[in-house]
Amino acid sequence: MLSGGGARGLAHVGVLKVLERERIPVDFVAGTSMGAIIGGLYASGSTAQALEQELLPLSWERLFASRVDRQHLSQRRKEEDFEFSAAIELGMRDGEVRLPDSTLSSRGLEALLRRHTLSVRHQQNFDHLPIPFRAIATDLETGEQRVLAKGDLAMALRSSMSVPGVFSPVELEGRILGDGGLVNNLPIDVARQMGANHIIAVNVGTPLAARSTLTSVLGVTAQMINILTEQNVRRSLESLGAQDVLIAPELGPLSATDFNSAREFIEQGERAASALIEKLRPLALSPKAYAAWRAQRLARGANEAAPRIAALAFEGSALTRPEQWEPRLHSQPGKVFNSADAERDARLLASSGDYERVDYHVESRTAGDTLVFLTEDKSWGPNYFRMGLDLSTDFSGESSFNLRISHNRHWLTNSGTEWRNQISLGRTPKLFSELYQPLGGHSNTSTGWFASGWSEIERRQIKLYDRDTGSGLGSVSRTSGSAGLDLGQPWGQWGEVRLGVVTQLWRFTPELLIFPSDQNAYFKTWHEVSLRLKAVVDQLDYVSFPQNGYRLSFEAARGRVRGPDQTQAQARRVELVATSAKSWGAHTLTGHMRLFDSQESKETTLGPYSLGGFQQLSGYQPGQLLGERLAFARLGYHRRLLEAPLLTRGLFVGGSLEVGNAWDPGKSNHKGAHWASSIFIGADTGLGPLYLALGYAPKGGSAVYLFIGRP
Repeated sequence: MLSGGGARGLAHVGVLKVLERERIPVDFVAGTSMGAIIGGLYASGSTAQALEQELLPLSWERLFASRVDRQHLSQRRKEEDFEFSAAIELGMRDGEVRLPDSTLSSRGLEALLRRHTLSVRHQQNFDHLPIPFRAIATDLETGEQRVLAKGDLAMALRSSMSVPGVFSPVELEGRILGDGGLVNNLPIDVARQMGANHIIAVNVGTPLAARSTLTSVLGVTAQMINILTEQNVRRSLESLGAQDVLIAPELGPLSATDFNSAREFIEQGERAASALIEKLRPLALSPKAYAAWRAQRLARGANEAAPRIAALAFEGSALTRPEQWEPRLHSQPGKVFNSADAERDARLLASSGDYERVDYHVESRTAGDTLVFLTEDKSWGPNYFRMGLDLSTDFSGESSFNLRISHNRHWLTNSGTEWRNQISLGRTPKLFSELYQPLGGHSNTSTGWFASGWSEIERRQIKLYDRDTGSGLGSVSRTSGSAGLDLGQPWGQWGEVRLGVVTQLWRFTPELLIFPSDQNAYFKTWHEVSLRLKAVVDQLDYVSFPQNGYRLSFEAARGRVRGPDQTQAQARRVELVATSAKSWGAHTLTGHMRLFDSQESKETTLGPYSLGGFQQLSGYQPGQLLGERLAFARLGYHRRLLEAPLLTRGLFVGGSLEVGNAWDPGKSNHKGAHWASSIFIGADTGLGPLYLALGYAPKGGSAVYLFIGRP
């Protein structure tokens, strides 16, 4: 009997290895939580050695990752991720603010279970598995034990491991099921009911935590769950008799979350079982009898030929139309079923951002073997809210603060209309709204077009500096309003292209100017209408502290600008931004480049592009270098440290070497490149990247930065 215990349950594999080595047959298996996972896979025909080979190389961080790999997202989801961290997402449904009901995704776990139970997918009665099996779950509505003895084996295993607050509960046969450890973490009684005369019980449950951990809500909650679990384990242990064997591996400080210690857990399981070998040997069979038992077991779990897919089906979603993705799926009617293709297709469906769970299974239907994708709408959608924070100081009086909030309403209509809004409060107030309409019935896919209407209002304070000394000359407020209508096409997971008409209105108002002769030049309003082409290719794995991938953004606009005297002039802009990253272990090199060129009316006085500030020529004042043309390049390095602070993806140290300039054509400010560098320690937090940095520029000076948000 295999107990729950999270990562500690990997010790069960070590125990099973010893039982196989000593020719001790297992006639029944009952398990809870991680014990159900290991026990169910073993009962379905896997050997202990096969389980070890599968589990040791697993990237558990990726297996339980809540986010789909960013490269697989549609460009709309990538743009949201580019501006706002996905770590904190709230929702609204039926007028109520709702939170996600889990902290980790079970998508990777479910894919693993599907892959390893494919050979017994037709066995709806667990008594007919190679080894009769039972999984234990908790009915979250009644608090009663649910013994899972039939149905979908993969979902039974997943239900048993629905750890409260970690994985979302599972609805199975009309009941909401949670982790079985709450009611029966070591199901000895269930094994006896199955007919077992001799019990081999393996207890890897997490012991109660020390007093020092009871200082937070999370710590107290975890302790309460452990108390409930330990109470029912004690009752189970009291039922053991002289003919039974209890194996309790010495796991010491290893916790239920230490999945990266898989090898050590398995070794400790082997060690604990080997220490009790004298008590176990009376249960062993002769080599001939054990070979016969094993052959019979393997025959019952013999792999069937992979089925040929007769049809695809999409079920579960009441809000979306997942069938729109069918043309992009690798799994197609007429093809032989392939687990890797089905898992890839499930990830593609999950990349839409609409689903809490995406699962698949092969089911015999009238049309033949049907690959069914189950898509479960997010319980906290379809209105989603994210928050971001921009906070910076250079410890010399220059500070800024902005609170950013985004709202995204998915599936406003049955055709996939989205409404996206962003608001920024603080030093740079901003309001943005976009209505996105897929054309031809395809949302977020590469097979259709889209139309987008958007508008934006922003007020930005621009500080003016002497280019050479960095001395402040004054500040100007720039109030702008923009609106556009775009026609575009998504390029699948690669990016998108847009062509549209943009109208912009902006006004400069001086707040403080030291040079009074030019004050009147700023009390003017400008209006521009232009045709814009924008293309983005984005394959970065992370926006902040990327480890691999690249991002290219190209934008060109051409039109007419009208000044306050109603005269018109030609206006054009060309912008190219490129970022790349490549990692070797914990070490990452990044490259970043910006090339801007514009032609505006000379009477505007201010060039549209600027350099200065952290990682934009560190050591210079933000916006110290202004001009109608800009060229900038940055070579960066960062190293991920082993320890990650709470609520962060990781802790990083690194630095950058930067070179660039911003200038006006025909003026002397284009002469020479400006060099700068920085060193920093940073973290990728739920509100954005956090930096504590030192910047230096030979011509600009030095500065210390504390920065959270996009630099």
